[in-house]
Amino acid sequence: MKLLNKSSQIAAVVFGLGALVMFFLPFVDVYSKGELAGSYIAAQWAFASKVEFLGASVKLAYSAKILFAFILTAFAAVLNTVGLFVNKKGIRYTVSGVSLFTAIYTLVCMLGAETKFVDVRPIAPVSSIHYTWFAIIMVIAMFVFAAFAIAHLFVDDYIEAKANGGKTIFQRVVLFFRDYKSEIKKIVWPNFKEVVRNTVIVLIMCAVVGVLIWLVDFGLGQLLNLILNLK
Repeated sequence: MKLLNKSSQIAAVVFGLGALVMFFLPFVDVYSKGELAGSYIAAQWAFASKVEFLGASVKLAYSAKILFAFILTAFAAVLNTVGLFVNKKGIRYTVSGVSLFTAIYTLVCMLGAETKFVDVRPIAPVSSIHYTWFAIIMVIAMFVFAAFAIAHLFVDDYIEAKANGGKTIFQRVVLFFRDYKSEIKKIVWPNFKEVVRNTVIVLIMCAVVGVLIWLVDFGLGQLLNLILNLK
């Protein structure tokens, strides 16, 4: 079990860094008049770098979505690598959550039109753009990274629970829902008459409070007018 734990951690590190590296490989192919005009990496879109397009130097449009995905991937990958040397449960939870969120976020962005992920207006004329295989591999690497990070979290939690005689994450979740179900059974639901009565009471109190607020507001307004007229 310890070997499985360490293997999943190392695999998560490898795929996390691999997903990060993919940001520096060709991300999209840009076509002009039906012909390939250039291939550009994700990092160039994230940081609005200058590129060569049809023989001219052009500055790419800033892509907040790619930058956001890059920051999250870098954060999770670096933090997961730190986890090799610092054994903290908080690191494992953070890496698992962030890596899974990043993978889903990037996949959702890429399932839409390419122009929603990258802005090609500064490099006109562009007939079409397409994701490269590196972009697809990047998303796959993100999901594999998240899978190994979550596997490491559960395996490590199982080892710790077995050593200390505690409960695993799964057991704690099951226990939570059991307690929740038992607490729900203790709720005493009002009948129809009680609901009607309580509703009427609430409406009456709202009306009374509303009238009181109106009277106070009206009285203060009249008092203010009186003071202004005296001047």
